[in-house]
Amino acid sequence: MVKAAHPKSKFTRAKAGELFAALAADRPDPRTELDFVNPFTLVVAVALSAQATDVGVNKATKKLFAVADTPEKMLALGEEGVASYIKTIGLWRNKAKNVIALSRKILEEFGGEVPRTRDELTTLPGVGRKTANVVMNEAFGEPTIAVDTHIFRVSNRTGIAPGKTPDHVEAGLERITPLEFKKGAHHWLILHGRYVCKARTPECWQCAISHLCAYKPKTPDPATVGKLGPRRGSKR
Repeated sequence: MVKAAHPKSKFTRAKAGELFAALAADRPDPRTELDFVNPFTLVVAVALSAQATDVGVNKATKKLFAVADTPEKMLALGEEGVASYIKTIGLWRNKAKNVIALSRKILEEFGGEVPRTRDELTTLPGVGRKTANVVMNEAFGEPTIAVDTHIFRVSNRTGIAPGKTPDHVEAGLERITPLEFKKGAHHWLILHGRYVCKARTPECWQCAISHLCAYKPKTPDPATVGKLGPRRGSKR
């Protein structure tokens, strides 16, 4: 059976570079909004963030990481102990099991150190490709791109890396993103999707890349509707 070809990017590499340059100018120092103190706590925080907000995870982990910021300390808490800190997070029972299981595996199979490769990271309970990519990027400085719902939406909406699945979008972004922007691409796209290119009502009127985006029609500034009429989004 012949596999369907991935949708092609509507961008040239040069245009992709222009898009990322604009996002970089808009947010010069992009970084994860999850709070962590070391690679281990980052793994835990990202694993907990599935189907939860970063704000909600940070509220729970602030107290958790104060008492357990290493695999040894996390194991000492036990599953019920971990659960007592994360009950405000969705799927907390299963996540507590995974946190204890991944802590044990890091100790027993990786000498207490968080592994640095995707293949090794994805052997940890509760850690999939997206989580591994986040950890590799944020903790170890690798130019990985973790495709979440925000990046999936922005990639398809702008046309820079259209795809029917997160894996398709990730592959498309890997192909089209210029090397100098790959380290920050994940952060720029996720933050842009979270705060500007929102799911229900994209704020095109304050979008730094509106002039490059394939999305039509652009959402007009509510403050101008009925006065000056819809206008193209302007760079903020």
